[in-house]
Amino acid sequence: MRDILLARGDDNTPLYLQLARNLRHHIAGGGIDPGDALPSERELTELTGLSRVTVRKSINQLIEEGILVRKQGSGTFVARRIETPGSVLSSFTDDAHKRGENPGVIWMIKAYAQPTDEEAAMLRIATSTRVARLGRVRLSGGEPLAIEHAVVPAEFLPDLDQIGDSLYAALEKNGHRPVRGKQRIQGALAAPTEAGMLSTEQNAAVLRIERMAFLADGRPVEFTRSTYRADRYVFVSDLEGAQTSSRLE
Repeated sequence: MRDILLARGDDNTPLYLQLARNLRHHIAGGGIDPGDALPSERELTELTGLSRVTVRKSINQLIEEGILVRKQGSGTFVARRIETPGSVLSSFTDDAHKRGENPGVIWMIKAYAQPTDEEAAMLRIATSTRVARLGRVRLSGGEPLAIEHAVVPAEFLPDLDQIGDSLYAALEKNGHRPVRGKQRIQGALAAPTEAGMLSTEQNAAVLRIERMAFLADGRPVEFTRSTYRADRYVFVSDLEGAQTSSRLE
């Protein structure tokens, strides 16, 4: 590792960017596995002969790029990228279990309310209909990864005190698990409050996801807006070639 970190180019690139580049290549080549700790600033200073200020700037550069994550009191680690299929209707809890991780939740709101005009239109219900408003921070392995705000017609759910970490498990318990859905994903920057909830930097890249889920009979059952950490999530979809038709003249 020492030789890799000491390798320098012939250009006039600042030293901190050269070190960031070398660390980036070392990580990409499997030199440090996702989730493993980076050597401390002191160790990197000794390995490279660079100043601690230069080393710190290199690390901050890679944190901004989402390659590294800093955990308060624990150190700096190589970010684990979570690949999740973008074409499968699945819950955060199910996805975490498939990765062998323990999901968790910090509840912000769990209450009955009336829907806004927009929510009523999306769910095809009257504005007088009672809905469950569910706001939470989603955790996996103790790490905050997403903020979710879900609105569900109350008729599809058990009592609020019976709703645990998984919304879909609660819907399934009541015989109303969704079978299909539609979602839109947009890139954005984390607002200060979001950054605090997700333990990331202000203006860090996030993914804003709007999801509609439906029952087998076509009724909307869920309208959710989420904010996911873009440095941790990659949504992957299978693609097929477009169908073409030919006509004989």
